[in-house]
Amino acid sequence: MALALAPAWAQDPATLDERILDIREQSRFVPDKALTQLQKLQPELAGAPPATRAEFLTQMSAVRMRLGQNDMGMEAAEQVIALGKSLHDNALIAKGMLAKTYVLFAQADVEAAHRLAFEAEALAMTTSDSALKVQATITAGQSYAEQGNFPAALLKLQHAVDQARPPAGDRISLVAALNALTKLHVQMKEYDNAGETLTELLAETEQLNSPGRMAMAKNTEYGLAMDAGQPKRALRVLQESLALERKLGAERMVGVTLVNLSDNALKDRDYARAAQYAQESLLSAQKTGDKSTEATARINLGQTYLGTGRLAEGKKQFELGLARLEQENNKPDLQAALREYGEALERAGDLAGSIAAYHRERNISNELFEKRRQQAMLELQEKYEAEKKQRQIELLSRENQVKGAEIDNRRLQQRVWWLLALVFALAAAVVGLLYRKVRHTNAQLEVKNLELKAQSTLDPLTSLYNRRHFQDYMRSLTTHDQAGDTVGALFLLDVDHFKHINDNYGHAAGDAVLKMIAEHLRIALRETDMIVRWGGEEFLAFLPAIPRHGVDEVARRILTTISSQALKYGEHEITVNVSVGFSPYPLVPGGGEALAWERAVNLVDMALYLAKAHGRNRAYGVRGFENFHLTSMEAIEQDLERAWRAGFVDLTVVLGGEPGSHPPTPTEHTNVVSIKQAAHKH
Repeated sequence: MALALAPAWAQDPATLDERILDIREQSRFVPDKALTQLQKLQPELAGAPPATRAEFLTQMSAVRMRLGQNDMGMEAAEQVIALGKSLHDNALIAKGMLAKTYVLFAQADVEAAHRLAFEAEALAMTTSDSALKVQATITAGQSYAEQGNFPAALLKLQHAVDQARPPAGDRISLVAALNALTKLHVQMKEYDNAGETLTELLAETEQLNSPGRMAMAKNTEYGLAMDAGQPKRALRVLQESLALERKLGAERMVGVTLVNLSDNALKDRDYARAAQYAQESLLSAQKTGDKSTEATARINLGQTYLGTGRLAEGKKQFELGLARLEQENNKPDLQAALREYGEALERAGDLAGSIAAYHRERNISNELFEKRRQQAMLELQEKYEAEKKQRQIELLSRENQVKGAEIDNRRLQQRVWWLLALVFALAAAVVGLLYRKVRHTNAQLEVKNLELKAQSTLDPLTSLYNRRHFQDYMRSLTTHDQAGDTVGALFLLDVDHFKHINDNYGHAAGDAVLKMIAEHLRIALRETDMIVRWGGEEFLAFLPAIPRHGVDEVARRILTTISSQALKYGEHEITVNVSVGFSPYPLVPGGGEALAWERAVNLVDMALYLAKAHGRNRAYGVRGFENFHLTSMEAIEQDLERAWRAGFVDLTVVLGGEPGSHPPTPTEHTNVVSIKQAAHKH
């Protein structure tokens, strides 16, 4: 009787698993080839162990996702989860949940992806699979970083690195963890820590002898070089990475690197080279189905068109790219893209489009700034609560010591009556010491409460008042009319070309510029004036009482005080200008009721945009309203420039001085121009 041959996996169970693992590494860089290899292995899966089938389906999910076939990727991930549940195997369930998480990210369902990532990590930690635990911890850390919760992200990714180190871990897991940790340090602007982690990442990657992994590490080095203000290093790293990726045939990675090269060329205003790289990246991204890279390529292509005067084509490409970022709910990238859009439209002469883009960017900036402020307050509150609990524990510990002393006293009382007086004296001394300690603790608690209250009203970077404090103050303020010669005034200012400072010198230089501006605003204004960090690179000043004829003079003083300063940063000397919008406060249109402070700030904000759109380093002020019976406040708020040109708004412009020039003395002439227009006939 002939013996039946056993299936291939039974003859050598390790062979199929090893081949699947080889394909897993290949799928990161050439997913189309990996898919072909997986399909060839599919017939061998019949009767294979559950872990082997689960790994196969996991890799099939990843490959489909990387090829843009998200529905098929989701189906494979769900099959892994179902298999794990049928076997009550937490490792398989967690593996399937992670695969599903990555597909959700690819589908731009970020909130669902974050929730599932945290669930998958909790489940993975109950297993003995060390590689799975590292992968789940990395994914959870990256999810926290995307939410802006950097402290939690840092703890997770540091833990992932520790887990991945020998002897428990493996080099591939360690490289993945170091790569994620380096990127987080860059996001947190901790460039020294990022550099140290990158050095270890490059050394460990070298040991893998994997061109694909080295290209990934080089891309991370590019991100650090750009944020740290090292453009030459960034360009060199990109070119090295592109050579590795093309040699490997990693088309998806080629698309990303090409779009970064395009961005690098845009910074040099080399529109021809930028357009070439952007078009190549767009073709590559469309070939691989990489929607995020396609969006960035379109934005870069839009910038090149706008830079060369092709306005309609540039706006079309920009809007297509922005639509994808909005779909992904990628607020930081969307904010940066809108800022670039506004600047490109301004250079192209489309002032109306530029102002609209700035408005969209400002809304996102305010939203992100508020989230960061809330996060900072939560962290401060958590620290405060932890200190409070620690003090309570110490107090309870001392109370327990007193209770123990009382018990000992009763025992001693039964044995030696003549020590009774001494025992009571000791107890009294302990209670007295405890009472003094409690008083001291309460005093410290009061100090901490006062510190917390102060910190809740101040911006941590500049020590100016924050937006929340200003809003509370204005709600409690009683509005007076402007009948007399003394008025209040609102000034809203924004740093000109602030993004260029961050790009050229790094974010730490940007923070130093903001602190310098805060210091000189205190010099330019009075102690009784309220100065506020309004958001990002914006500042707001509220002057409760100044002469009516002195409002323009204050605007001039703000412009010249800031432009006359130079910040020494390393080997560089940085000078900055600001644009300002301002008005008296309260504003009373048509002799009716005064505008609410929120509407007054919005009008000043629109004046600020006019200052930016008409050349920057200047201040536009709303003096008042004319022929108000022929218009409405809503029409003015919809388009301030149109209302001014129609003769309904009286504006004044104050021109700033040259950067680095000394501010004029109070006796010198103020460069103020009235730009009042005649009303149209109806």
